[in-house]
Amino acid sequence: MSTIEITQDNFEQTITDNSVVLLDFWAEWCGPCRQFAPVFEQASTQYPDIAFGKIDTEDQQQLAGLFNVTSIPTLVAFRDGIVVFAQPGALAAPQLEQVITAVNDLDMDEVRAEIAKREAGDGADSTAEGAPGQGQ
Repeated sequence: MSTIEITQDNFEQTITDNSVVLLDFWAEWCGPCRQFAPVFEQASTQYPDIAFGKIDTEDQQQLAGLFNVTSIPTLVAFRDGIVVFAQPGALAAPQLEQVITAVNDLDMDEVRAEIAKREAGDGADSTAEGAPGQGQ
């Protein structure tokens, strides 16, 4: 599968219809974004079971705001509709593969249990503790 353009119109359906979704927040004027683009595109052909979406932050400012994107490129990963990774910065191919492997290897029962615990407790962050990229 190649990358797909994500807009406000297809965002929810993309997240709902795919077990794993990687989103690349980018802009045309951004040098690191242009550097990361071929890495992201190549990974999309290597992992056809994952949805790879690109969100143009200039055109889709509401989506960028929803994720508090303040630096681009920013990579956000969903697994079963839950954000499990979010990190700014261009990644090299081996780093992107590490993220993909980590997301695929997550025990989602543990992730859901951690979210439930947080929501019942302090109500803090809704991302999974120990999820790849969190707290780094």
